[in-house]
Amino acid sequence: MQARDVMTREVVTVGPDTSAKYAAEVLADRGFAALPVVDDGDRLLGIVAEADVLRDRLPPDPRLHLRREEDSDVPPPPALVRGVMTEHVRTVDPTADVADVARLFVDARLRSVPVVDRGRLVGIVSRRDLLRTLIRSDDELRADLLRLVEGYTGDLDCWDVSVSEGIATVRRTGGTPGGSAETEAGALRALARTVSGIIGVRVVPAAGSEGSVA
Repeated sequence: MQARDVMTREVVTVGPDTSAKYAAEVLADRGFAALPVVDDGDRLLGIVAEADVLRDRLPPDPRLHLRREEDSDVPPPPALVRGVMTEHVRTVDPTADVADVARLFVDARLRSVPVVDRGRLVGIVSRRDLLRTLIRSDDELRADLLRLVEGYTGDLDCWDVSVSEGIATVRRTGGTPGGSAETEAGALRALARTVSGIIGVRVVPAAGSEGSVA
């Protein structure tokens, strides 16, 4: 499964000359953690996050601090997004494996990542997008996998496919493999991993011996 299969395509963006205050309003109203910053050609220039617009915009209340700080010479924070955005942004390609995206979220502690195709923003993937792939019902997963298996092998009504808690079991009940049973089993495991929401697959040979989860 690739990033383009789960990404949000209608992305809310801002430009570098957008008011930082407006960006903060969008973040607060829409519940976003960050907004991509793009130019007129949708080329990604950076990203503006909650922390970026919060920085230096909440001055300390002098009534709540024993030590009074002189603030007459403190410059105001930047008024535009270009002055607060982060320019060096982690991105992924549309064809990136969602497993790699999930690992990036965990390792880099990111909540979302822009999807960029040749420099142009084409979508965004969030943790929530990935979580949605895990909450599809087992019946939906079974139907998708059975359709793929029958389409790949050309053998209709020759498969027992079941899914429990996202783990699929596939057993041939009729017909014969086009090649070796081992080759077919490998192909079936690869097919199953393309179904959004399947987290493991067991291919059981027709003879009835147990296969392994992959």
